[in-house]
Amino acid sequence: MSDLTPINEEGTAVVAVDPMVSMIERVVMNPQADLDKLERMLAMKERLDAQNARVAFAGALSAARAEIPPIVKDATVDFKTKDGKRTHYQHETLAGIAKVIDPVLAQYGLSYRFRTGQNGGGVTVTCIIAHSAGHSEETSLSCSPDGSGSKNAFQAVGSAVTYLQRYTLKAALGLSAEVDDDGQSAAPRHEERQKQPSHAEAEAEALITALNSAASEPELQEIWDAESDTRKRIHAGDPAQYDRVKAAAAQRKKALQAQPLTGEILDDSIPYEGPNQ
Repeated sequence: MSDLTPINEEGTAVVAVDPMVSMIERVVMNPQADLDKLERMLAMKERLDAQNARVAFAGALSAARAEIPPIVKDATVDFKTKDGKRTHYQHETLAGIAKVIDPVLAQYGLSYRFRTGQNGGGVTVTCIIAHSAGHSEETSLSCSPDGSGSKNAFQAVGSAVTYLQRYTLKAALGLSAEVDDDGQSAAPRHEERQKQPSHAEAEAEALITALNSAASEPELQEIWDAESDTRKRIHAGDPAQYDRVKAAAAQRKKALQAQPLTGEILDDSIPYEGPNQ
């Protein structure tokens, strides 16, 4: 019970009554009630409730977002493609994200779930963020099944769904991710530091790999937009690495434009020019 809850002389909590509900009750109890007026009042009550729910949702999401730390990239992908090229990058797992965010979201009455579907051979995932007051918002992304690494058809769809779940959840909550170096950089020797890639270089490699995995221009744009925080950190940490990311994005865009695919044209936000844009 809130400390602001009024207490009467008998020590019993006094429950606040919604004035709109009281007005509606009086109209209902009136034998001569105007049904049109009652319908208008009910519609107004629904609008007020929806507005209050939106305000509560925004406040809860803002408070939760302030407490959620950066998500650690706790998994590594490392395999060779059919043409002998090596694919290596780090990413955060859905379980790793959930472990960090679930307690914080629950504290503020927030929850999430996913809705999936297939259309025209593609996979679509929608992340639904809901608040206990009743308001919810959705974020959707689509991509082709992930056939990399010699996956079969079912594995390709499952991989794409998991990928989109991570990205829709991150986009809906505005989350960022950082590389987990397992404490190896706590106190490295000078010669070891010379051999190890910088944090910006590691993030650039991971982002370039993600961009190159895009199967369409809209998907490329979605990855680019979702990794805004990552791009800013790379730009601030090592502009040369950021130039590599821009070049990779532009190259992937040209490659996708050369394919006989339909869809919306990638907007001009690629290449990204700096952390303040």
